[in-house]
Amino acid sequence: MRVSSSMINDQGKMNNFAVEPKIYVDEQGDRTGFTTYAELLNGRLAMIGFVSLIALEVLTGHGALGLLAKL
Repeated sequence: MRVSSSMINDQGKMNNFAVEPKIYVDEQGDRTGFTTYAELLNGRLAMIGFVSLIALEVLTGHGALGLLAKL
């Protein structure tokens, strides 16, 4: 097996990590304010809430306000 010289370090030992990993910057680092991430999260939570209210009305026969009026 032929080993290239770039894989052997100055001490004569084989360097299995000769290729450095690519470094990148996370573009979503700032997750506060009106960002795309915040809008997606708000939309998803709103959909979950809306479906939950529909399920509540189907299962109980009363809406959310109707259940609160009975308390």
